[in-house]
Amino acid sequence: MTDADPAADAAADAGPHADRDPALDPAAAVVADIEAMGVPPWHALSVAEARRIEDDLFGGDGGPDERLPVASTLDLGIEGPDGDDLPLRVYRPAETPAPTLVFFHGGGWCLGTLDSADDLARRLCRRVGAVVVSVDYRLAPEHPFPAPVDDAVRALEWTREHGATLGGNGVVGVAGSSAGGTLAAAAALATPDDTVPAVQTLLYPITDRAFVTDSYEANADGPLLTRADMRHFWRTYLRSDVDAANPYAAPLRAADLSHTAPAVVVTGECDPLRDDGAAYAARLADAGVAVDHLDYDGMCHGFLSFADDVAAADAAFDDLAAATRDRLAAAADD
Repeated sequence: MTDADPAADAAADAGPHADRDPALDPAAAVVADIEAMGVPPWHALSVAEARRIEDDLFGGDGGPDERLPVASTLDLGIEGPDGDDLPLRVYRPAETPAPTLVFFHGGGWCLGTLDSADDLARRLCRRVGAVVVSVDYRLAPEHPFPAPVDDAVRALEWTREHGATLGGNGVVGVAGSSAGGTLAAAAALATPDDTVPAVQTLLYPITDRAFVTDSYEANADGPLLTRADMRHFWRTYLRSDVDAANPYAAPLRAADLSHTAPAVVVTGECDPLRDDGAAYAARLADAGVAVDHLDYDGMCHGFLSFADDVAAADAAFDDLAAATRDRLAAAADD
C-alpha cells in the first residue's frame, strides 16, 4: 500500500472557557461530542475500568486504519529490561530508507495501547515520512516508575541498533504524547552524548508534578483532562514522593539540559499541561538546545487526535511534522 508525499500530505469547552466564542475554540464541537458520552473522569475510575473505556474510545478494532494508510505495519517483540517481551509496532512510509521515530503513547503512564495510539503513529509516519516504532511500554500501577522509562530507553537503544532492518537510514529521533512525551524526553536525557536522538517531538508533554501553574489554574476542570486526573496519574505512577524529583520522571527537574536532543514541543491553550510544555521549551532554549515551541490557541489536551475533524488540529499536525522533518534532516546532514 503506497502513501502520499509526506511534505504534501494533509495540507463547549467546560469550566472557565465555556463562554468563549466558538470561533476561538476550534475543537469545541468534538469536545462536546466526547463529553456527551457521559464518561466519568479518569480519576473516578479504577485502573482496569479506565483501561477498558480508553480502549473502547480510542482503540478501534485493532485492524488497519484505511483512512491513514502506510506502506506496511509489523508487530514484533524484543527483549525488555525485565527479560519479558517488549511489544513494538513498526509503521513504514512509502519511501525507505527513511529517518526513524521511536514513539510513546499517552495515558498517564497507566493507560494506553498500541491500538489507541495508532492514529498518531500513522500520521507521524505519513506526514514526517519516517519509520515509526510505537512502543507498548509497561504500565503502572503494576509497573511504576522507572519501569516505563527503562522500556523507553531499551526501545530507543534497540531501534538504533536494528533500525536499518526496519527501513531506517540511521537517523533516529523520539516522539511521544502526554505521558509518552515525558518518556521521550526522559529517553533523550538518558542517552549518552554521542548517541543523542536527532529530535525529541513532545506533544503536550508532562514535565513536572506541579499543579499550581497558570494553565493548571485556568484548566483545572478540563476539558478532557483535569487537575484531579493528573494528581491521580502521578500517584499511580510514582513509588514515593522522592521519585517526583527525579529528572527521568519530571524532566523539568533536570539540572542540566544542554546535552539533550533538539526539540519540537507542542502545547494547547486550554490544556492544564500547557505550562509544563512551555516551561520545558524555555529551559531547553536557555540551555542552548534548538527548540521549536508550537502553541495553539483554543486547543485542549489531546487535540492532535482530532485532526480528522478539526481543521486547526490538522494544520497543527502539519506544523509539527514539518518541524520534525527539519530536525531529522539537519541530523542527516551532520
